[in-house]
Amino acid sequence: MARGKIQIKRIENTTNRQVTYSKRRNGLFKKANELTVLCDAKVSIIMFSSSTGKLHEYISPSISTKEFFDQYQKTVGIDLWSSHYENMLENLKKLKEVNKNLRREIRQRMGDCLDGLNMDDLNLLEQEMEQATKVIRERKYKSLGNQIDTQRKKFNNEREVNGRLIRDFEAIRAEDPRFGLIENPVEYDAVMGFSNIGPRMFALSLQPSHPNPHSGAPASDLTTYPLLF
Repeated sequence: MARGKIQIKRIENTTNRQVTYSKRRNGLFKKANELTVLCDAKVSIIMFSSSTGKLHEYISPSISTKEFFDQYQKTVGIDLWSSHYENMLENLKKLKEVNKNLRREIRQRMGDCLDGLNMDDLNLLEQEMEQATKVIRERKYKSLGNQIDTQRKKFNNEREVNGRLIRDFEAIRAEDPRFGLIENPVEYDAVMGFSNIGPRMFALSLQPSHPNPHSGAPASDLTTYPLLF
């Protein structure tokens, strides 16, 4: 049965249009490759899908895209890049001017390049620097406040832990008479390696009720632990 002739017009259905694009694109690339192999031709095809915007291209393996367009320009006698190059130069000129102005403003804020400024310019520069100083000062105070809050939280946590240890110790001392406090700075310094600890620093002493005869230590030896009140 003969294949029906397809009317060449835009396919309204998006799905059918994308399927047809994919099939015919692959067929076109296949024909381009056959032309390259059979005739040693240099072929380049660039396609953009109207549905997805994706780029699809084919270029003969014997040439690059740049070489292909360079040869096209040379053959036709036109320059595809001249307008683009001119736009790049114009954009570069503007960027250099912006960079120059920014550098001058930076030097002015450092106290340089002030000779060309009149009174209004100097007043405006002074206001801008005062505003910048205000912002920096506010940021500094905020940073200091955050550090103070962090240290306060650490201090409160350590105080809670210390209070809990004191309560635990008081409970243990009430239950077991072997535990006691030795308010002896010399002995505490020997254990902790510090001096001038203060009147609220004590050492926790545990005297074993049954000394180990094999240890060689006298029965009066004390095991000392540091405790902060």
